[in-house]
Amino acid sequence: MSATDTIRNGEARQPAFGFWRRSYAMLVKEFIQLRRDRVSFAMIIMLPVMQLTLFGYAINTTPRNLPTAVLMQEDSDLGRSILKAMENTAYFRFTREVHTVAEFDELLLSGKVLFGVEIPRGFERAVRRGDKPALLVAADATDPVAAGSALGALGPLVQSALDHDLHIGDPPEMPFEIRTHARYNPAADSRLNIVPGLVGTILTMTMLIFTALSVTREIERGTMESLLSMPIKPVEVMFGKIIPYVIVGFIQAALIIGIGILLFGVPILGSLLLLAALTTLFITTNLSIGYTFSTIVQNQLQAMQLSMMFFLPSILLSGFMFPFAGMPVWAQYIGEGLPLTHFVRIVRAIMLKGAEMQNLQYDTIALAALMLLAMTIAVTRFRRTLD
Repeated sequence: MSATDTIRNGEARQPAFGFWRRSYAMLVKEFIQLRRDRVSFAMIIMLPVMQLTLFGYAINTTPRNLPTAVLMQEDSDLGRSILKAMENTAYFRFTREVHTVAEFDELLLSGKVLFGVEIPRGFERAVRRGDKPALLVAADATDPVAAGSALGALGPLVQSALDHDLHIGDPPEMPFEIRTHARYNPAADSRLNIVPGLVGTILTMTMLIFTALSVTREIERGTMESLLSMPIKPVEVMFGKIIPYVIVGFIQAALIIGIGILLFGVPILGSLLLLAALTTLFITTNLSIGYTFSTIVQNQLQAMQLSMMFFLPSILLSGFMFPFAGMPVWAQYIGEGLPLTHFVRIVRAIMLKGAEMQNLQYDTIALAALMLLAMTIAVTRFRRTLD
């Protein structure tokens, strides 16, 4: 028998299901590796659960119970009836009562309320005389979705709620005029809402990824040992890795804002210096969070996965895509812990409203607190790596 015949006979004697057995063994190996990669396994489970929960419960394109301030220049039964009727529409929730026009304007400018209702002096008397006076409803239209749905339904719903008390003639008609004023974006141009928000969204994505890969890149390239052998403190390593990306992020922000002004006509009504300072704070906050991620994971793939898990709720719960005030309370609490939520408010307020520092104190303090928290965790985690 020749050598060729022997080889052919050996091939013939191989198990009939050898291909499937080898494939099955490879399949088992991959599942074992996946089970050991806890970050990837968590992504498989958490990502669809997070998406379903956020989209199903937190996201609402027709928000209700929006915070509203009222300026009552006269205290009358008719005025209280109108406010009650507006609350019954389920779009308005009166959270503040002010006594001056300056307070009224400041609440809208700072974003503490989305609507303001002004009942002028002598309103009830004018109604009883049949003069049909005007009731002013001012709206913060930097978010056209939140403002538009409420303003669009205001007239018919209030009329329906007041028909049994305040109708004149048959068919019933409103004894007063509802005069709406959409401030800061009267044309409801979606670009004025989207472009400022994109500044924060793009910076969040890029800054997280840049620094989340920083430490893991050192480990995978084998340069971490050299870094650890140097007489350098953890906080010095962190600042050395973060500061270059602050400059990169600032260039990105300037590029995005410049394109928004030139191509989309987005204005900057406030201080450019204030916008630059708070943008730098936001960039540093995201870099600190990304650096914290890099001290938690073991490789660059896990760093990317963890960054995406943080980026998803940042987009959905920050008020960038969907009205923040229309989300459930628990979703708003989560959103308050995300840097993008505060920066979206800041950048829209400065660019579209001309807001100043005193109008942005809460969001500025929140960003600074998140930055310090992330830096503390990052330094602590990195010190453990050194040990």
